[in-house]
Amino acid sequence: MYLTHLSLTNFRSFARLDLEIPRRAILLVGSNAQGKTSLLEAVYFLAAFTSFQTHADRQLLHFNTVREAKNQVSVGRLTADYQRGTGKHHLEVRLILEPVGVGNGIRLRKEILLDKVKRQAHEVIGHFNAVIFAPQMSQILEGGPDERRRYINMALAQTFPAYARTLSEYHQALTQRNALLKTLNEKGGNSEHLSIWDEPLTRLGSQIILWRIQALQELEIQARRIHSQITRGKEVLRLVYQPSYEPLPTPAGQISLPLEFPVDRSGLAPEEIRRGFAEKLEKIRAEEIARGQTLIGPHRDEVRFLANGIDLGDYGSRGQIRTALLSVKLAEVAWMQSRTGEWPVILLDEVMAELDIQRRADLLNYLAEAEQVLLTTTDLHLFTPEFIRQALVWQVQDGKIAPQNDPAEEE
Repeated sequence: MYLTHLSLTNFRSFARLDLEIPRRAILLVGSNAQGKTSLLEAVYFLAAFTSFQTHADRQLLHFNTVREAKNQVSVGRLTADYQRGTGKHHLEVRLILEPVGVGNGIRLRKEILLDKVKRQAHEVIGHFNAVIFAPQMSQILEGGPDERRRYINMALAQTFPAYARTLSEYHQALTQRNALLKTLNEKGGNSEHLSIWDEPLTRLGSQIILWRIQALQELEIQARRIHSQITRGKEVLRLVYQPSYEPLPTPAGQISLPLEFPVDRSGLAPEEIRRGFAEKLEKIRAEEIARGQTLIGPHRDEVRFLANGIDLGDYGSRGQIRTALLSVKLAEVAWMQSRTGEWPVILLDEVMAELDIQRRADLLNYLAEAEQVLLTTTDLHLFTPEFIRQALVWQVQDGKIAPQNDPAEEE
């Protein structure tokens, strides 16, 4: 899979940008705050329909667009042409700001068109795939559980076709159930009414748990292999899934499983997980009413990253976290390729500055297998002369992009 054309209108610092994108490695070179990361963000947004830098889509729009939206409808637009297998496709995302009510209020609507047909996000996500690595993504390891759930959700949504829709429906059921729990807590009532929302919560939640079990098990195999290569066999990386509802029975006399204890949940069936999930909700119903919220389920799942048995989120050094994150992201690329049969577009933001010489060389060798890679840097000296000769170098300055070399013309 690879991009052939990208067009941006009123996106971040780009008032207007049109690019023909070759099928090769592209180095985006320039000083800070020139638009390099914004370009990667745009490509990733077309894959995930969310940003890796902000949760607020409004922040993605050019400041003039936001200012004009107080008086008129304003639109930011991202469009891409790309090749997937033998098929050519066109993807467009419109971020529409429009005035509402009084007091200069504005709202944002998002429209998505695949091959010129308007679709819902959950219908399109996964049709164009991209994996991004950026230094600020260390929050996946160092941040709270919500950061890790967000990462897992975005990776699975691109890979499992029904995941995004199932997750959305789960959160709708969760919202309704929490509203009922809050009412029961504050005003009382018949707790049996909770069974109305227990059914969709457990049915959808059990499927999400099953997908996460499968995906994290497969991701761990890839991450362990890559991490062993990067660390020259000095570290063993593990991805530990800790579901809020544990579908495996706890051994007699044991309160919980130790973090470093390997757990095999691969033999579990969806109905088995659903039935146990429903039974657990029955047992804790009084506690949930007392607290006015749903206490177990995928919305409270956790994932921990261990190197040689050490929890990197709590005790990892800066170097260990950086290396583990790189291993996980490269594992995501390999896993996505094996699952979909297509290489995702790889987006690397200032990665070389974070690595030592040997790991830079390892990364460049790995990238040689990919169909299309976009990398940003402030310093070309971080790359080998051989890689620079093979790559296309683009200078980025003030939201404008100018090609510096073309290997095809030099040959």
